[in-house]
Amino acid sequence: MAKKKKSKGRSATFTVIGLIVVLILGALYTLTGQDPTGMFSETEEPTSVVANVPDVPSVPSNTSGSGDWWEVYFTDPVNMDDPEQWQGSIEEEIIKKINGAKTSIHIASFEFDLTPVAEALVAAKQRGVDIQWVTDDEHGLESDEEPGHGQFGMLEDAGIEVRSDDRTALMHNKFWIFDQQMVWTGSTNITENGIFDQNNNTLVIYSPELAAIYEAEFQEMWNGEFGPRSPSQLESQNTVVNGSAIQVIFTSEDHAIEEAIIPLINSAQKSVRFLAFSFTDYPMAKAMIDRADAGVDVAGVFEKVGSSTDSAELRTLFCAGVPARRDGNGGFMHNKLVIVDERFVATGSLNYSTNAETSNDENVLIIDNPEIAKLYMEEFERIWNLAADPEPDKFPCN
Repeated sequence: MAKKKKSKGRSATFTVIGLIVVLILGALYTLTGQDPTGMFSETEEPTSVVANVPDVPSVPSNTSGSGDWWEVYFTDPVNMDDPEQWQGSIEEEIIKKINGAKTSIHIASFEFDLTPVAEALVAAKQRGVDIQWVTDDEHGLESDEEPGHGQFGMLEDAGIEVRSDDRTALMHNKFWIFDQQMVWTGSTNITENGIFDQNNNTLVIYSPELAAIYEAEFQEMWNGEFGPRSPSQLESQNTVVNGSAIQVIFTSEDHAIEEAIIPLINSAQKSVRFLAFSFTDYPMAKAMIDRADAGVDVAGVFEKVGSSTDSAELRTLFCAGVPARRDGNGGFMHNKLVIVDERFVATGSLNYSTNAETSNDENVLIIDNPEIAKLYMEEFERIWNLAADPEPDKFPCN
């Protein structure tokens, strides 16, 4: 019993001494931030493999806006034109999405030359993410042999399969599906030119239902079904996300201009705005002229290169009195979008041309959402203010 009492007394003494030591170390950590024992430091959780990106100061994202289930991004080639300084750009945003992927990333994207994105995809593959990429043969895999490229080779060396369309028409899509939960689409190629030299837009939507629509199209192409011979599923390519109706059209099994964009223009009651890299479709131009004649406020911007050719519809609109300008960006104005009544936005990879409509693989997404439309209207105004009216002597009207 005596030994037991002595043991209890020694334990009590050690407990008091221990408490004093803890209090002293706690005071030292509070006053100086020093923690020689590591007692007060947080234990780091194990982390997944992510892209090996430089440790740089945080730069504000160039997002134009976001909601609970959507994000909108625009490139800014005036103020963000250096591919070496990609933090804060759309490139950083897609790397974040890649780093956050848990199960799968399925990609249908026309071109590719961004090494940091390739590194992020390789890291995702190493942590078990299923990655598949469908691209164009000529502008995708074949161009990977050119100087400054080789990123597809990086993917293939890491065990990521890349397939191409192997045909003369283009696999011109630019959409990504993350974890069967999120869709990234718009006009932006994942290239230096696409993000740092051109005007482009990206729309991200979190929706398993929308992801399933894009996944069905991806699987067709992955299995070798391209162009007008691939099966149409147009009737099942509609969904509603948080009250916003969304329609998706894939050409060339369906005709987006004829079956969706022209009817959207015809429905306009107040306004039509457009930004067009290539606009050679006369029925679409005629629909805009008809709405303008009916009192709808119609205006748009053409990419300067190519807009003075006989096939471009700039002259058609200009001579009909519809306000239309030529882009002032030193690089391409690469957007392909229509905004109707400050409510509907049609965006995607589709240029407004016969080849895009009848031969290529393209996608168009039309969404009914005033918040998203407001952001696109603001981007339209920014580009419009940099653009110039056509010179009358260069666009004579018969």
